[in-house]
Amino acid sequence: LASHFRRHSAMLLSSAIIRSSALARPRSALFLSRHLSENSSASLTTLFDPTEEHATLRSMLRTFVEREVEPQAHEHNKTESFNIPLFRRLGTADPEGLGILGLTVNEEDGGSGFFDASAVALVHEELSYSDPALCLSYLAHSVLFVNNLARNGSPEQRRRFLPGACDGSKIGGMCMSEPGAGTDVLGMQTNARYDDALNGWILNGSKMWITNGTLTGEETGDIFLLYARTGEKRSDMTQFVVERGMEGFSLGQKIEDKMGMRASNTAELVFEDVFVPADTHVVGDVNKATICMMRNLEIERVALAAMAVGIARRCVDDMKRYAGERSAFGKKHLFSFGQIQRHVAKSYAEYMAGKCYLYGVANGLDLDSHGNGLDADGVKLYCAPMAKDVADRAIQVMGGYGYVGEYNVERLYRDAKLLEIGGGTNESHHKNMARDLYKMGDNKLD
Repeated sequence: LASHFRRHSAMLLSSAIIRSSALARPRSALFLSRHLSENSSASLTTLFDPTEEHATLRSMLRTFVEREVEPQAHEHNKTESFNIPLFRRLGTADPEGLGILGLTVNEEDGGSGFFDASAVALVHEELSYSDPALCLSYLAHSVLFVNNLARNGSPEQRRRFLPGACDGSKIGGMCMSEPGAGTDVLGMQTNARYDDALNGWILNGSKMWITNGTLTGEETGDIFLLYARTGEKRSDMTQFVVERGMEGFSLGQKIEDKMGMRASNTAELVFEDVFVPADTHVVGDVNKATICMMRNLEIERVALAAMAVGIARRCVDDMKRYAGERSAFGKKHLFSFGQIQRHVAKSYAEYMAGKCYLYGVANGLDLDSHGNGLDADGVKLYCAPMAKDVADRAIQVMGGYGYVGEYNVERLYRDAKLLEIGGGTNESHHKNMARDLYKMGDNKLD
């Protein structure tokens, strides 16, 4: 980030010198236009890829997505099946694995050591370009479980639970929402009671809409971070590690026939007198998990916004390709028509606005901090409906072809809708942002 700041400052200084020179002596409009265009392009490149390491990561991912992710996306969407072998290739157990399941984890705990939100954003953008459902399972595992535990777990817990999650041998998630408590997360009813004699906690309740809640449709996923009520106050929450095979922990149901994200498994999980050892499976302080929850929600919302940007980029690519190849009414391509020009141009502008907002937020987000909710909410609030609208326009440009699965954009439209619900509904973002802006009082925006 310091390197990014120095380069960005140098560009601003260079731009100021150019403007000063332009005032001192006449230059042709063509020269100025070309120079400013090149400078703008360089600034955006630095914004989207703050370091050479980020650029290398993006290039590696783009190649992997094109070769491995794109060919399988349509079929797994049709069959509503999770591609477990491909998912495991995102870890390190496979000799040719990418090593991004532990993206934000220390190397000594099995991770990649990329400690910044920009890397999180670009991974989610690139995966979602071809398969948002696979990316959603990746988010649940790498952000909601792995990053959360890396930030909030003890050294012993990190050494015990993270290596398997980073190499891909264990696939995990996070349990927060319940049948009767979604956005109203502090209204959850799942509870844990401490048992002195057993030196542990007894969990009871159920969790709903859990990504990676089941891998096969027959049993639970491998490992989860779970929030449960442990005190009398509304905010008295504690975080626990729950593992497959614990007595009383079972699969309630696999959620079938979803509108979108069909290649990502979703489940209801049930907890009936599940014993959780206090010494090894309680993450952080008892009754203090709300701060962990809020901190991780910030990076989750940035990741979901990045998924929206990936979806929008793909839809713009597909609609402009189709418009350039399709002839109609005696014209060689659809770009001849004003209605199509509007769809393509507006979609590109909105996609770029969202992408700039995304990386502007991500480049300044410290994964160990909290209190960044205004723009974590804001970037998701903008990008989620933007992606849906861009996908809608792509369908409209393609007509009947856009309406069928072979052309991908109808799947992307269905997938995009979840981003207005999961990780915080649009309405919750309105509430949170209005609260934060009100608290600013008369303080002016930057």
